[in-house]
Amino acid sequence: MRAWRQPEIPSLPGRSDAPVLYDTATTALVEARPEGATARLYVCGITPYDATHIGHAATYLAFDTVQRVWRDAGYTVHYAQNVTDVDDPLLERAAAAGVHWEELAQSQVEVFRTDMEALSIIPPDRFVAVTEVIDEIAVAISRLSDAGLAYPIGTPDAAVSPDGVRGEDIYFDIATAERVTPWRLGETSGLHRTDMLPQFAERGGDPDRAGKRDPLDPLLWRAARPGEPSWPAVIGAGRPGWHIECSVIALPELGTGFSVQGGGSDLAFPHHDMSGGHAAALSGHALAEVYCHAGMVSYRGEKMSKSLGNLVLVSDLRREGWDPRAIRLAILAHHYRSDWEWTEAEADAAHRRLATWRAAFGPGARVGTTPAAEAIGRIRTALAHDLDTPAALAIIDTAARSAVDTPHALARAIDALLGIRLVD
Repeated sequence: MRAWRQPEIPSLPGRSDAPVLYDTATTALVEARPEGATARLYVCGITPYDATHIGHAATYLAFDTVQRVWRDAGYTVHYAQNVTDVDDPLLERAAAAGVHWEELAQSQVEVFRTDMEALSIIPPDRFVAVTEVIDEIAVAISRLSDAGLAYPIGTPDAAVSPDGVRGEDIYFDIATAERVTPWRLGETSGLHRTDMLPQFAERGGDPDRAGKRDPLDPLLWRAARPGEPSWPAVIGAGRPGWHIECSVIALPELGTGFSVQGGGSDLAFPHHDMSGGHAAALSGHALAEVYCHAGMVSYRGEKMSKSLGNLVLVSDLRREGWDPRAIRLAILAHHYRSDWEWTEAEADAAHRRLATWRAAFGPGARVGTTPAAEAIGRIRTALAHDLDTPAALAIIDTAARSAVDTPHALARAIDALLGIRLVD
């Protein structure tokens, strides 16, 4: 699948340190330093409906910042991202809107691409739709079944194949996986089972499904049902469950133990717990070294979510005349793993900050005596320490008030490290 255009990123003299990030799995700050010259990053992508809201933008901007720090530290970055372009929520939204699910998915992916490019987000090297890897997912599930790590459940409403065989849903066997692989349920999220069950039900799971060996066993393959999209496969016609898709996309693209697995904090459980289990069952190794999660964004007192309908869409803001750089600055004003609320007042403040920076560091800026190099060094330090973008913004605000000796040098650093280009 096509991604979007790469922004131009200036090169700077000197180097950042490798970023230190908060690892959800260990609840500690850890250095995300790649073993070789390439940092490997996977960030879970959108289910393409109601894209792109500010919560989406905040997540992808967080990992855009990680990439910028890595690049400034001298690493190349190999980045993969999926698109869940077939799933129950997408099908339900398409039915409610009276459009074909593929049409909805394609249109929303295009909105997402356009928004990401407008926000100067670095695109993934591999942007993979689930519908592009159905065969690979089915083969992986077959391997899990052959290894005794998956089991079928009789499904009375499943379609019957031409040879008279009724399809069966296939589930991952958590207990067996914990016994024969290095993975343990909850090692990413840190949750206990009592906390998992309600979240599992809220986030696409089916703990009450009859026939499951464990209420938390996740669906790997949904057998074909009449009227639902499905694909022929070695395990019978159907479509993938949610979590297996990321494991199957990430493993061949990035290998095991890749540098960072990213996403919103609502993905730690069940998605990252379960996809890590699938990957360990398929490879015998941990999927990622660091599990890093962005906070949630609320609006008018409630977490911004598709189900509540309280979404602030980047495309709407752009149509209303918002400068994408100001949207980016409004998000960067919050630490990436904090939960925060979008307000019009904050967006207005971001526009004022952008105007101040452009006057201070853009063409015709006043030249002062404060060394720009010192400010750049402090920005690098702030970003390398758990992506402290609020501190970085404050450093630039101070430099704007005092005037620096080489405004153009600081402007290039702001562009390279924060993605804010101060010239049109």
